[in-house]
Amino acid sequence: MDDYPLLNAFLTMLWLFLWILWFFLLFRIITDLLRDDSLGGWAKTGWMVFVIALPFLGVFVYVIARGSGMGRRDAAQAKQQNEAFQAYVREAAGTNRQATGVEELSRLAQLKSNGDISAEEFEVAKRKLLA
Repeated sequence: MDDYPLLNAFLTMLWLFLWILWFFLLFRIITDLLRDDSLGGWAKTGWMVFVIALPFLGVFVYVIARGSGMGRRDAAQAKQQNEAFQAYVREAAGTNRQATGVEELSRLAQLKSNGDISAEEFEVAKRKLLA
């Protein structure tokens, strides 16, 4: 271990970290390219060739030219996934189904008989339901 000083170990770890960071950025850009609906197939192919053939220049030009849209596309995808998840939860829980008038009236009558709502509240809710 005497022939490999601590500073060299630190620099090796730094270069390794930067190398891994570079690949994360490269994969992030490729993912953004493939996910973008506004680009056609030829434009995506051109960007991919540019990013892969000249990686440093390609990545820097992509981030400068299209970097602001990356965040918007990520937010839109996250919103879309959240809406799909919420729809799945509603469908799985059965809350998507609309209650019929008869079911709603029976629920109101049950609440009235349990003493949870008063007779006046029952009448008001019944009038709203039947209107």
